[in-house]
Amino acid sequence: MLEEEESEEPREVQREPQTPPHGSPSSSTGESSSSPSSSSSTDSSSSERPRKMRSLQEIYEFTKNFEGNETSPSSSHALSISLPTLISTMANLMLLSLVLLFNIIFLPLPGNAISSCNGPCQTLNDCSGQLICINGKCNDDPDVGTHICQGTPPSPPSPNSCKPSGTLKCGANSYPTYTCSPPVTSSTPAKLTNNDFSKGGDGGGPSECDGQYHDNSKPIVALSTGWYNGGSRCGKNIRIRANNGRSVVATVVDECDSRNGCDEEHAGQPPCHNNIVDGSDGVWSALGLDTDVGIVDITWSMA
Repeated sequence: MLEEEESEEPREVQREPQTPPHGSPSSSTGESSSSPSSSSSTDSSSSERPRKMRSLQEIYEFTKNFEGNETSPSSSHALSISLPTLISTMANLMLLSLVLLFNIIFLPLPGNAISSCNGPCQTLNDCSGQLICINGKCNDDPDVGTHICQGTPPSPPSPNSCKPSGTLKCGANSYPTYTCSPPVTSSTPAKLTNNDFSKGGDGGGPSECDGQYHDNSKPIVALSTGWYNGGSRCGKNIRIRANNGRSVVATVVDECDSRNGCDEEHAGQPPCHNNIVDGSDGVWSALGLDTDVGIVDITWSMA
């Protein structure tokens, strides 16, 4: 029995090293070996946790600020004011654009027409509106039949008011020169002559209005210097009436020079008198007149 007990004790002693008790060197060694890994994991988790917390805190603060700005009364008030203001501004700009477009399309451009009734003038363009220049003053146009200057009637035309400005000697003959013509009325007395407007004809050089030669079969005319009025009637139409009752509308293309002549430019012709309507073959034909007659009494007005 004693031998069996003694033999059992060594077996129990041999088991003790396999499960060392708490506090034994081996356990202390195990703790020391495992402590670095546990401490490092603790440090890393402890360092990541504040970082995550800071990120969450930043997101929270950002969201809070965004929601506060979006729903703040001042922002909504600013939006409620700026939107109507923007709409009103755009409407005003559209209205101004329409007004500007209307002015460009329908209103005439400013010119030199500054004189009103009885105002001083030298050319047709010096008178405002439908007024025309008669004897140096702006008055109603008898061709149009306006009565803008009622109470201030135009001065009566005076056929003898235009006097010669000089004399031009052509060989053995002398001719009066003029810078003016009788006043234009609704029935202006004149002398109709015949002119050749083609190149090489007795009209001399090309037409003053456009520097071109013209077909004589078309109803075109040249007017005395005063009626030509510096070219203000170029391209405009006049109505010519003959004593036989016939009439024709002709276009002004040239000046019948009342100041110069007797040279190559004027084909050796003397200066025109101050009351000449120099018409093409087309004008004479439309009036039923014979060009061999040379000069015929007519009346004319603006068409």
